[in-house]
Formats: sequence, structure tokens, C-alpha cells
Amino acid sequence: MMSIKKFQVTFDCAEPERLARFWCEVLGYVVPPPPEGFATWDDFKSSQPLDQQDAWFACVDPSGVGPRLYFQRVPEGKAAKNRLHLDVRVGTGLVGEERLAALEAECARLVPLGAVHVQTLYDGDDSCIPMQDIEGNEFCID
Repeated sequence: MMSIKKFQVTFDCAEPERLARFWCEVLGYVVPPPPEGFATWDDFKSSQPLDQQDAWFACVDPSGVGPRLYFQRVPEGKAAKNRLHLDVRVGTGLVGEERLAALEAECARLVPLGAVHVQTLYDGDDSCIPMQDIEGNEFCID
């Protein structure tokens, strides 16, 4: 049986490009080049039927290691807690106050981008900061 090596994470959302650009800032991802035959993403969008313009957007890890993130517009709004969320790993290998300080610094960087700080969890050794992105999707700074 062949194992799968590549995958993408798909977000249902209201504003695909806005949310993709937010996650580019969070993760250091980039917007890929527009489809072949188009000089810019705006050129590509204007070539699409009106109902398909701004229907999706994507961002990629410039190193090629992380998964592609795909954002697709859906008509319904977010109605419940996510069953899956991303953990943004900024404190790997750190413990105690050093770990908490790294997580809090990342939280302080993301809030001006539109992220919402939900709470800080800290037990004196381990810490995690649950947050929400600009459309209310949960993620953790870990």
C-alpha cells in the first residue's frame, strides 16, 4: 500500500483571500504565483465568471515542507467549534517561563493582525495559548 506524503489543509470561509493572507503572516507562508497564462491574481480573477471570482485562494510554505493551505468560500457562516485546529509551534523545546514568554510574544504579534486571544493556559511548566483567526477559527500557539 502506498503512503500519502503530501496533503493540504482546507478552510471553509467567507473571504478566502483575506483569510489566506492572514495565515501567510502567521506562518511565514507565501501566495503562490497565479495560474499559468496570467500575470497577476487580479488578471486571473477577472477572467472568471462573477460567481466564481474570489471563490478560493491558497498559500504555500516557501520551503515546500509544510502543507498547502486552501481557502474556499462557503455560503454558511461558522456555527460551532472546529473539530480540527492548527497548532502554531513556537515554543518547541522550551519549558516554564521561557516557553510562556515565547508564546506570549507570538500572541502579541498576531493580535494586531486580527487574531483573538482566547486565554492563556499555564501550569508552571507547560503552556498553550488558544486563539481565533480573523473568521473565528480556533488555533493554538503551542
